Amino acid sequence: MTQDIVARINQLKKQRDAVILAHNYQIGEIQDIADFTGDSLELSRKAAAVKESVIVFCGVHFMAETASILAPDKTVLVPDVKAGCPMANMITAEQLVELKSQHPEALVVCYVNSTADVKAHCDYCCTSGNAVKLVGSLPRDREIIFVPDRHLGSYVEEQLGRKLILWPGYCATHVKITVDEIVAARAAHPGAPVIVHPECPKSLREAADYSLSTGQMVALAAESAHTEFLIGTELGMLHRLRKDFPAKKFYPVSEKALCPNMKKNTLEKLLWALENMEPVVKVPSEIAKQALRSLENMVAVL
Repeated sequence: MTQDIVARINQLKKQRDAVILAHNYQIGEIQDIADFTGDSLELSRKAAAVKESVIVFCGVHFMAETASILAPDKTVLVPDVKAGCPMANMITAEQLVELKSQHPEALVVCYVNSTADVKAHCDYCCTSGNAVKLVGSLPRDREIIFVPDRHLGSYVEEQLGRKLILWPGYCATHVKITVDEIVAARAAHPGAPVIVHPECPKSLREAADYSLSTGQMVALAAESAHTEFLIGTELGMLHRLRKDFPAKKFYPVSEKALCPNMKKNTLEKLLWALENMEPVVKVPSEIAKQALRSLENMVAVL
């Protein structure tokens, strides 16, 4: 049955002139059929550069919005339009406008895990992979508002030694991981480095050996002499690492680190999206125009 679905998806992909992009947190079957799998920064770059007329984005809603903003002439489909991001929904455009009114001279940096409406009110966008470099490029004499993830924001503060104005948002998946689980994982696999995502709370980052974006995790696994790794992020990342580096072993720090929204996308829904050419994600032109500025500013300083 699965083979039939895969064959039909590949057939329709050619007929529709479509490319399938998948985030590292997608289920293994989705990652395996995707034309490109990556983190938010890698997927953003890919969306902006694709030649195909249709992008099927297997991730969560803000990622498809970003693709629509970066490639306005493309049709952007999602397998499940209800695959959202709780963190992105923790701040609204209205709340950001109010915060900006309290700090009128501040530059505003939003994590890519934000809605298009929020991006439209920001000066810069960033990803977990480039947040430190981007904020580090901004004037030291300007206040910086950082939304919506307080944990990534505090990581940036630590790395740069400067205070940011943080919004109290967070990733509901990464906060499920505990320090006790890191301790237990180290005991079970002595010598294996612990790698967590910067979206993790400070206590977890301090208990780990590395805080890295998923793209940076792949790079470290490729370069490191270690053959075993303890991974503290969403469980879908393990499929990517095990597939790319079959001679190395990767263990989850926590089995609880499962994002229910990332797992809403299935092969069946991907097939239906290509068959019906919906659901379509299209950001209204005025919002897209304003949000594009923050994304272009991110690229300009990197």
